[in-house]
Amino acid sequence: MTSPAKIRKDKEIVAEYETQVKEIRAQLVEQLKCLDQQCELRVQLLQDLQDFFRKKAEIEMDYSRNLEKLAERFLTKTRGTKDHLLKKEQVISSPLNCWNLMLLQVKRESRDHATLSDLYLNNIIPRFAQISEDSGRLFKKSKEVGVQLQEDLLKVLNELYTVMKTYHMYNTDSINAESKLKEAEKQMGRSSRQEDRQTPRSPDTLASIKSDEKVVRRSSVKKIEKMKEKRQAKYTENKLKAIKARNEYLLALEATNSCVFKYYIHDLSDIIDCCDLGYHASLHRALRTYLSAEQNVETSKHTGLETLEGAAEILEPNGDKQKLMETYNNIFCPPARFDFQSHMGDTMGVMCAQPPVEEDLLQRFQQLQSRLSTLTIENEEVKKTMGATLSTIQDMVTVEDYDVSECFHHSNSMESVKSTFSESYLSKPSLAKRRANQQETEQFYFMKFREFLEGDNLITKLQAKHDLLKRTLGDGHRADYMTTSRGRRNSHTRHQDSGQAIPRVVESCIRYINLYGLQHQGIFRVPGSQLEVNDIKNSFERGNDPLADDENNHDINSVAGVLKLYFRGLENPLFPKERFNELMACIRVDNLYERSLYIRKILLTIPRSVLVVMRYLFAF
Repeated sequence: MTSPAKIRKDKEIVAEYETQVKEIRAQLVEQLKCLDQQCELRVQLLQDLQDFFRKKAEIEMDYSRNLEKLAERFLTKTRGTKDHLLKKEQVISSPLNCWNLMLLQVKRESRDHATLSDLYLNNIIPRFAQISEDSGRLFKKSKEVGVQLQEDLLKVLNELYTVMKTYHMYNTDSINAESKLKEAEKQMGRSSRQEDRQTPRSPDTLASIKSDEKVVRRSSVKKIEKMKEKRQAKYTENKLKAIKARNEYLLALEATNSCVFKYYIHDLSDIIDCCDLGYHASLHRALRTYLSAEQNVETSKHTGLETLEGAAEILEPNGDKQKLMETYNNIFCPPARFDFQSHMGDTMGVMCAQPPVEEDLLQRFQQLQSRLSTLTIENEEVKKTMGATLSTIQDMVTVEDYDVSECFHHSNSMESVKSTFSESYLSKPSLAKRRANQQETEQFYFMKFREFLEGDNLITKLQAKHDLLKRTLGDGHRADYMTTSRGRRNSHTRHQDSGQAIPRVVESCIRYINLYGLQHQGIFRVPGSQLEVNDIKNSFERGNDPLADDENNHDINSVAGVLKLYFRGLENPLFPKERFNELMACIRVDNLYERSLYIRKILLTIPRSVLVVMRYLFAF
């Protein structure tokens, strides 16, 4: 029977795990609520903008007095709002910053009333309506992806729970079998001692019972030995099952932690990006339309409009996303890693690669390696398609159609002024087709985005298991630091040996600088600590990644120094010297098309692995 102490231990472990999962579930619910709130705030903002321009068009004929009243009305509304969430949005959102600056600018405006009224009604307001429609549609699709990712994450957590319970069960069986084996050994010992302590008998009776006692003793000893052998076999079997179950638990634990980390660090960011897809660019176009009209009414207003123009130019989704995640840090920050929970004195928190499980682990490692190679290639193709589709969408929403200067050309007829541009934005025959193409492209992008995330999630799980098996089996592979002694291998060969497109030191250093160094002054100019540079470099050479713990505990100048030291240490420069002069010669070609052909011809001679690293650096 299971002891009370064990029951308490099992319940304690399960309760701790369930508490951690419960906290994650609460975070996931709050994340969706937060995204819904952002959608509502955005719709409210766009509705306010439409109401604003509609009312502004009505009062343009009354000149600056009514215009001043309008500005004060919306400024008062903004300052005196009781909506707590809207106030939070005002702190973090660049569109709301533009909105406030716009209201301040209105107080000093003087309009060409008829033209501006026509522009507001037939150009700007429809733009905001389209932005609101697009934003709601994209939020809905992004939320669907987010819900799917959350379901996948919870499924991984449930799988970990099942594996943990299986491990507990097999470990308990192993302990019980060991206890029974020890009991059998004690019985054998007692039997031996009893035989030694047999009471001496008289010579008359000794002969008559000697043969009977010998038979009984032999039978008893054989039974005990047979029982011990059975229990020994049972213990060996249960011990093997417990070891395998613990290995499975550790693999699932590593995969779960990787999935949780990826969801909180990468997937949430990508989902917010999808929510903002085209929003800032479209809002930028609408605001630039407004600015174009304003700047052509009176050049004396130029100073006041520069402030608003600057705010419109810095409409930037990444900045707003960062502010949003900082404001709601408690629901977007990753949870603590799941740690190995020792059970009933089993303190071995690492995988066992000793016989008889070594061969099984090696076979599994090889299968994971093959599967990862195939999945990575497939997912890279999906990523390329997704990137091309995203570029197409960005091209659609960044069309520079906000210049309305032609509306202010001198004309003898007001009718001609009105008909110059105000109806052109919505009356173009191609508008419906462009809108349909945009929505179709968005649908395809989200399909590929979902496919990429699912593939990436699977790769993350398999890669975590692969890396843990690799460390356990001790295959001796070193990280691709590519700083071996000069003259033995060139950079291209070392790229092939590493098995990864971007060297680990380059990828890790750039990732760390992106996280903690973009606001740092003097980066790549101020030298770091030579001692710390050498420590980081040596750690990479040993196959470790000292920058992978997502903690800002390294000097950013030292990390930048490691990155510079890596490229300086290459036997051959990243861009071949023999091609550099040819590239510089392309500048003398005046025809842009011919120049691009020459550059393309040069780049085709460079190894693909080098081009991949160069593209990665240019993106950084």
